[in-house]
Amino acid sequence: MKPETAEFLSKSRELLERAPALLAHGFAEEAGRAAYLAGFHAAQAFIFEKAGRSPRTLSGVHSEFARLSKLETSIDAALRTFLGRAFNLKTIADYGTGPASKINYDRAAGAIEAAQRFLAAIEGFLKE
Repeated sequence: MKPETAEFLSKSRELLERAPALLAHGFAEEAGRAAYLAGFHAAQAFIFEKAGRSPRTLSGVHSEFARLSKLETSIDAALRTFLGRAFNLKTIADYGTGPASKINYDRAAGAIEAAQRFLAAIEGFLKE
C-alpha cells in the first residue's frame, strides 16, 4: 500500500471514530458531515492506490471513484452510490438554513453505518 493511500485511510478512520460521538451528543449535522468525509477519504485512498493520484475536487473524486469502481465486484452498487447520497448531508450541514434543512438522528446514524460499510469495502479491496 502506498503511503498516501494509508494517510487517506487513516483520516477516514479518524472521522468514523468521531461521528458516533458527535451523534451521541446531539450533533446530527456534524455526524452526517463526518460520515460523508470519511467516505470521501476512503474513496481517495481507493483512487490513489489504483491511479497513483487523487483528484483535488469533490466532483473529481466522485466521478473518478465511480469510473474506477465500476468493475470492482468487492464494491457493490449500493456502496458505489454512497458518496453522492452522503454528499447531500454535507451540503445540508454546510449550507442549509431553516427548519427543512435539518439532519435528524436516524439519517445521520444511517450515514455512519453506510460509511463504515464503505470503508470496510475499500479496505477489503486494498488488501487483495
